[in-house]
Amino acid sequence: MLRHFIVRAMTQKENTSVEVDLKALEVRVDELIRACDFLKEENKSLKLKQDSLISERAALIEKTELAKTRIESMITRLKSLET
Repeated sequence: MLRHFIVRAMTQKENTSVEVDLKALEVRVDELIRACDFLKEENKSLKLKQDSLISERAALIEKTELAKTRIESMITRLKSLET
């Protein structure tokens, strides 16, 4: 009878330990889900920012090329005036 009581007490301790471990695991999984959601949102935001910067860069390159062409044209006209 004493043996049955000791085995039963150990089983209850093991169940409590398993429950604590499962609760800790559940908390950790919830943390990972929140971290994943945060990273998804951050990634989405960064992709939008990257797209915006790529467009801005393309516009600046176009403006630079236009300015370069205009300056080259002005230099050519100035050289023709010298002669």
